[in-house]
Amino acid sequence: MHIILDLLLLVAIILYSYLESLVKLFIPQRRKSVAGQIVLITGAGHGIGRLTAHEFAKRKSRLVLWDINKRGVEETAAECRKLGATVHVFVVDCSNRMEIYNSVDQVKKEVGDVEIVINNAGAIYPADLLSTKDEEITKTFEVNILGHFWIIKALLPSMLRRNSGHIVTVASVCGHGVIPYLIPYCSSKFAAVGFHRALTAELETLGKTGIRTSCLCPVFVDTGFTKNPSTRFLPERALKAIHRIQDIRFEAIVGHKIKRK
Repeated sequence: MHIILDLLLLVAIILYSYLESLVKLFIPQRRKSVAGQIVLITGAGHGIGRLTAHEFAKRKSRLVLWDINKRGVEETAAECRKLGATVHVFVVDCSNRMEIYNSVDQVKKEVGDVEIVINNAGAIYPADLLSTKDEEITKTFEVNILGHFWIIKALLPSMLRRNSGHIVTVASVCGHGVIPYLIPYCSSKFAAVGFHRALTAELETLGKTGIRTSCLCPVFVDTGFTKNPSTRFLPERALKAIHRIQDIRFEAIVGHKIKRK
């Protein structure tokens, strides 16, 4: 019964976001130019991170690409350079707080102040809870949420001084509804959505209306991160839960947002 209720909630969220996306398709918001802006993307070596890098490269942003996978992030960088972008590559473990702080310092010295940050790096270990290793649970939270804290703590001071910037939190539809055999992942994504909402509220309270926030909650997508999670890892009951929602495949901005003119 609880799984059915969770699925109904999940489907409702997806349908709402789908309708919101359709509205924006026919009544598009005016897009700001990001040409020349410094954009930091974590988890840029594959999947959504790589696709996002391509889009910013097309718009002539200055890219700072992070990933723990050196080969993957260099492949992304090469593709973005072919699109005409200036790209700086850093091999960074987003579960390591001091490595994050040191890398941000290096970016500031070598590239400049980051104007747009996309916290996209993620970790997932599909299994039932008792089969999940302690270190896998720890790693999931270190990458999926604690890394967001360390990155934003390091980048936010310069944004506050300028009252300018854009912070994008890549969460998941699992940050709004749950799927069995993904307890650490779902929990970390709920935390990521909460982080986005709380940060948005705090910036509003501080009067920093020039700093924008967004939360991206994609449905499972086969872009290399999990190598088709719906068929490779999850037990049959979880597969049924995912298959019921995967007929609708889209990415939408959901959650609390400050609307500014």
